[in-house]
Amino acid sequence: MLKVRRSKERGYAHHGWLESYHSFSFSEYYDPKFMGFGPLRVINEDWVDPQNGFGTHGHRDMEIITYMLDGELSHRDSLGGGSTIKPNQIQRMSAGTGIRHSEINAHKTDVAHLLQIWIEPAVMGVAPGYKDHDLDVASVTGQLGLIVTGNADEAEQHNIAHIHQDAQVYAGRLKEQVVVKALNPARKAYLHVARGELAVGELTLGTGDALMIEGEEELKLTVATQAEVLLFDLPA
Repeated sequence: MLKVRRSKERGYAHHGWLESYHSFSFSEYYDPKFMGFGPLRVINEDWVDPQNGFGTHGHRDMEIITYMLDGELSHRDSLGGGSTIKPNQIQRMSAGTGIRHSEINAHKTDVAHLLQIWIEPAVMGVAPGYKDHDLDVASVTGQLGLIVTGNADEAEQHNIAHIHQDAQVYAGRLKEQVVVKALNPARKAYLHVARGELAVGELTLGTGDALMIEGEEELKLTVATQAEVLLFDLPA
């Protein structure tokens, strides 16, 4: 089963300094048909104006991944940590028993463009933590490369983000090619097009579009020009 979620169907919010599209119900946007997909709870596409951002606020029992598209975003947290992430980097936060943080675009002129992703953990009450990861650009160029995993040994071996859920996230920067990805039909998958355009069978997907996948054994992506995508492999 393939179900398309078009970019224009997403929730939308504009707060002056922040423009955001919500793939699933979030904040003031509520749609009971789109409360998440498996443990995937949030994909927000955000544009944060220079010298603005999210003031100090709290999270608990959520795995939060920040995937930078353009610009930069700086954070400070209640664990005493702080860093700035840019394109070719992601940040993983395990909120666990509770954490407070701020996220600010400290750049003087450039807008920060990012995807903020929330995945519900399989284990509650873990120790909170942050970690930044550089993307292995070669591994996500021309193919789908693993960038987040629920397997701690795999995460350590490949220096990728580890989350407390039986889920994997792949990123791909694709150009004029066909990519075939084997799927487990007993699991779910979710494809989000961050940029560009591609085809899945007779379906054409553009920037911001998504595909909810169930009961399929493979996914075939045909890219005529270029596209940047995220693929989530999720428990059913």
